[in-house]
Amino acid sequence: GFHLSGTVTEPATATEPEMTYKVAISFDRCKITSVTCGCGNKDIFYCAHVVALSLYRIRKPDQVKLRLPISETLFQMNRDQLQKFVQYLITAHHTEVLPTAQKLADEILSSNSEINQVHGAPDPTAGASIDDENCWHLDEEQVREQVKLFLSQGGYYGSGKQLNSMFAKVREMLRMRDSNGARMLTLITEQFMADPRLSLWRQQGTGITEKCRQLWDELGALWVCVVLNPHCKLEEKSCWLRQLRKWGEMDVCPLEDGNYGNELPNITNALTQSSAHNQDSLARPRRTVFTRAIEGCDLHWQDSHLQRIISSDFYASPSYQREGESLLFNSQGQPLWLEHVPTACARVDALRSHGYPREALRLTVAIINTLRLQQQRQLEIYKHQKKELLQRGATTITNLEGWVGHPLNPIGCLFLTLTEACRLEEENCLEISDAGDSKPPVYQHVPVMTGSQDSGESYLSLALEVALMGMGQQRVMPEGLYAQDKVCRNEEQIIARLQDLELDPVLVQTLRKQCILLLEGGPFSGLGEVIHRESVPMHTFAKYLFSALLPHDADLAYKLALRAMRLPVLETTAPSGDVTHPHHLVSVVPSRYPRWFTLGHLESQQCELASTMLTAAKGDMLRLRTVLEAIQKNIHSSSLIFKLAQDAFKIATPADSNSDTTLLNVALELGLQVMRMTLSTLNWRRREMVRWLVTCATEVGVRALVSILQSWYSLFTPTEATSIVAATVMSHNTILRLSLDYPQREELASCARTLALQCAMKDPQNCALSALTLCEKDHIAFETAYQIVIDAASTGMTYTQLFTIARYMEHRGYPLRAFKLASLAMTHLNLAYNQDTHPAINDVLWACALSHSLGKNELAAIIPLVVKSVHCATVLSDILRRCTMTAPGLAGIPGRRNSGKLMSTDKAPLRQLLDATISAYINTTHSRLTHISPRHYGEFIEFLSKARETFLLAQDGHIQFAQFIDNLKQIYKGKKKLMLLVRERFG
Repeated sequence: GFHLSGTVTEPATATEPEMTYKVAISFDRCKITSVTCGCGNKDIFYCAHVVALSLYRIRKPDQVKLRLPISETLFQMNRDQLQKFVQYLITAHHTEVLPTAQKLADEILSSNSEINQVHGAPDPTAGASIDDENCWHLDEEQVREQVKLFLSQGGYYGSGKQLNSMFAKVREMLRMRDSNGARMLTLITEQFMADPRLSLWRQQGTGITEKCRQLWDELGALWVCVVLNPHCKLEEKSCWLRQLRKWGEMDVCPLEDGNYGNELPNITNALTQSSAHNQDSLARPRRTVFTRAIEGCDLHWQDSHLQRIISSDFYASPSYQREGESLLFNSQGQPLWLEHVPTACARVDALRSHGYPREALRLTVAIINTLRLQQQRQLEIYKHQKKELLQRGATTITNLEGWVGHPLNPIGCLFLTLTEACRLEEENCLEISDAGDSKPPVYQHVPVMTGSQDSGESYLSLALEVALMGMGQQRVMPEGLYAQDKVCRNEEQIIARLQDLELDPVLVQTLRKQCILLLEGGPFSGLGEVIHRESVPMHTFAKYLFSALLPHDADLAYKLALRAMRLPVLETTAPSGDVTHPHHLVSVVPSRYPRWFTLGHLESQQCELASTMLTAAKGDMLRLRTVLEAIQKNIHSSSLIFKLAQDAFKIATPADSNSDTTLLNVALELGLQVMRMTLSTLNWRRREMVRWLVTCATEVGVRALVSILQSWYSLFTPTEATSIVAATVMSHNTILRLSLDYPQREELASCARTLALQCAMKDPQNCALSALTLCEKDHIAFETAYQIVIDAASTGMTYTQLFTIARYMEHRGYPLRAFKLASLAMTHLNLAYNQDTHPAINDVLWACALSHSLGKNELAAIIPLVVKSVHCATVLSDILRRCTMTAPGLAGIPGRRNSGKLMSTDKAPLRQLLDATISAYINTTHSRLTHISPRHYGEFIEFLSKARETFLLAQDGHIQFAQFIDNLKQIYKGKKKLMLLVRERFG
């Protein structure tokens, strides 16, 4: 009958022994309706053993004995034969069958059992009745389990790919017209709706993850495909509609634009051709991922014009009817299909997906003819309004619903339908997979089948034309991160497909014609002369067009790319669209500053377009000028202009040949613009930018360097100008790189010195030292710089800065100037009694050593300053010790006599220092004793020992010290243990 059973042997492998499996398959009207296999396979696809048995039966039908259904065979047996048959059957399988056999026997012998109420008995081999549903076997439990597993992995471990391949399987089923397609999609959707993350995301108000969003989109698009099946039964459709509504009403159901939470009225919903539907478009109901499919349930295929379009290549209007306006045909008599474009394209997708490629192609051609007609009419409307629109400098958005990034992907759908008709492969592969085929598809021109005279068009040129039309459509940026991101992604997908096309003369002609139309297209084109402030930018598209057109029509390529450089959303003054415009165009709410989440990406695309043009224009001064002006006018981000400057510099200075001066100058000009833009704002890359600019100017030549040195104040801060710019320009490397003669070197040096003095005047704290260094070789400039330092010392400079410059002066051989600066530095300093590790101590010691080496007078001048500024006993005693070790004046200043005698601590100036040191020790001791802990006692005793050494330098020091100790014992007698230690050491 309808039951196939067999044993399948799997040969042994290196690791596994030979295995034999029992397989059973039921079939009905050429479909496998159920399978079982001993391997216990858990997958939505059949195991290899089921496939092997099926193929064996298909390929070798004569090897498989065909028998009657078992009920027929039993019917031919008499009572004895039947008893024998049953007993033998039970004996062969007694362990498995005996309990069942006993139960059945009991039921048959009981007169009122259920089994006796039914006439006849079941037969698994007999097949179904003609009225029964018959469909391919699908293991529903397995589908559920797998989807659940993949969803739980959250897009990791390749689960996204697995789910996409399940979607591809659904598409394949639809194409084979297998009724399980919708069943499998239902099972998948149920698991998606049960995903526990949905309620979590909703509670947190966060968006769904990116990977998951794309899967939901594909799910929604597949349902649109299913409900648009041109041959589905009405009851099937109403059953799907119930399901879709049920899912759509659940509060966890994801929304079409990807946002939970901000349910703002959105203006990106569908506008049908008639404006009657527009009234409520701003008060927008909640739209979920299933809304399009629910709306799709209202569409039917009964329209006679539509039926004629899809059923014949030769459907055309009679020639006598071609005068005047018609909604059904264009002036060549070709049929039009006037339906909301994404909806019409969804029909094409449905035809393609349900295995009607010819019909899909015919409808596509009718849609394109309609789009062309609309494009012509829009051009005519624009010609009448052009003057007024150009005066206003702004326009209203005409397309509230963009085709690129649309949930139904209309442009991608038409493009695929057309290019599939032109593929050169054996397999017309329809799958949309993310596998990223390694070699691009190869296409050939296939002429368009048409009723009218030979149009000379090919499906391939139509594919290019419709992609350009769709990408060039002026459309408002949708709201929400997800919808905006989708616009970018969809655009990149279409461009990647366009790049697979080899542009032959026919396609180049299509490209040029469409580009000219886009430039002239007014408000209907994103490349028209005037666009709305919130229009989706055309940079990515224009970059493709520029590269594609450049070899064939450079003027057009530049005109187009330059037009596309704008990014009006960033212009500060934004003229909003005029609401009172007659052509029922809906204006975007002008007061709202748009939230463009993808702005960073869009700006980088603008930068890429500019970079592409700069590269192409290398060596062409005029073109470079124009591109440069467009960059300066349209790009508002300093980091992007810097990137362009770097790009231009790289292209202008190839490693293997001479530099290109035209492009180098552009790089420099862009660099200068970046300097001006970032001068007063904080930018973490600023140092890198300044260094780069000097490198670039060096490549351009000595005039460029002179120019940036002379106009430094509009480009750099004083610190940058002295420490980076002038220092690099004056470095040995720069002079070698430019191989300058003496007058040129002098000119640069003179500019650098002028800059140094100007910077030192403006910001002495940070620039004085650099200025002195830069002016070393010119006496007058050096003196001027020194004077600037002295003037600033009393007010604007810190002791650290002054000490640094003082040391520099000593190093340069100006010890007296160093002494003067060190003295000024001392007046700014204040060292407390406990700051014995202060970083300025070294400077103080150095300043005292310098004064001592200059002579008694200088030492006498600095000691009062030291006494006033330093209150730390150990530092003072260190200075005192150093001053008594050698005679002063050893530096040997010319014209000075030096006595060579050591100085006495009894006489000035050291007497004053000694007194200050002793009093510092006394004060410090009292300060330390107020909060001392026992673990610091030992350290304190050592400190007193050091103090004694200093006391003993005075004539009556030992008496003073003894009095000091007695004093301590008296005041701090409460600290018994400590005073015991003091007595032990000092008596």
